[in-house]
Amino acid sequence: MTRKIAIIGTPEKWSTEALADAMAARTGYRQVVDMGQAVLDLGAGTLTCDGVDLCQLDGLVLKKIAEDYSPDALDRLEMLRMAEAAGVRIFSPPVNVLRLMDRLACTMTLRLADIPMPETTITESETAAAAALERYGAAVFKPLFSTKARGMMLLDSDAPDARDRIAEFHATNPVMYIQQKADLSGADLGMVFLNGDYLCTYARISQTGSWNTTIHSGGKYAAFDPTPELIDLGRRAQAPFGLTFTTVDIALTSAGPIVFEVSAFGGYSGALKGCGIDAAALVADHVLQEIGA
Repeated sequence: MTRKIAIIGTPEKWSTEALADAMAARTGYRQVVDMGQAVLDLGAGTLTCDGVDLCQLDGLVLKKIAEDYSPDALDRLEMLRMAEAAGVRIFSPPVNVLRLMDRLACTMTLRLADIPMPETTITESETAAAAALERYGAAVFKPLFSTKARGMMLLDSDAPDARDRIAEFHATNPVMYIQQKADLSGADLGMVFLNGDYLCTYARISQTGSWNTTIHSGGKYAAFDPTPELIDLGRRAQAPFGLTFTTVDIALTSAGPIVFEVSAFGGYSGALKGCGIDAAALVADHVLQEIGA
């Protein structure tokens, strides 16, 4: 029996297509779903895209819900609940991913789980934001919805235009998320988990002198061998979210390791380029095992 399992992602993007290829190689069925083209008909009880009713499939794998994180992406996750209610297995479940799309929701979950994180202040007050910056010395102002450091602002407390830059950031970010700048020493880590099981860890190493190490900012992947204690930290950080595949972002500082965030969709490229692990193949095998192919 051929299982029809579609990949929700961004057409023509490497990780989406790699996952679709891995699934097709195992099932003979290949379908990439762009949720920006999906139509939810509540009266008919259908969720269609490119002529395919997602409610009639055997499974869906969430690789990417939108190219950029935004409140609109949350609505796309809500739409997927129609397919889930029809009995379609979704990996990872939409309600679990919802808790990660908003940076504040992710942070609250991590802090309540007693995961070490950078000092952080959330406020709508520019006066309170300036006070937090003064305490931290240097801080990164982060949008609540963003990936790959997009929209983030690094600010030193002694900057002569600090107040003006806070006001500028506040104009487009009513709720300000302010995090003390951590000394990454030019690198941070991505710890990869499949269904809660540890797979590997890769490092993102800055090549440009940028304050962040993301690949978007010119960082490069490299292998990293973590201690058992560090693996345990990553495992505890991802555990509350119940994701099929994820990456935990960890930095090593002079005060000990800290966790920045847990990824909603995981780093397929980092696992391959940094660790030599074909995450797409492993995810496809796991999904088929869960569905009972």
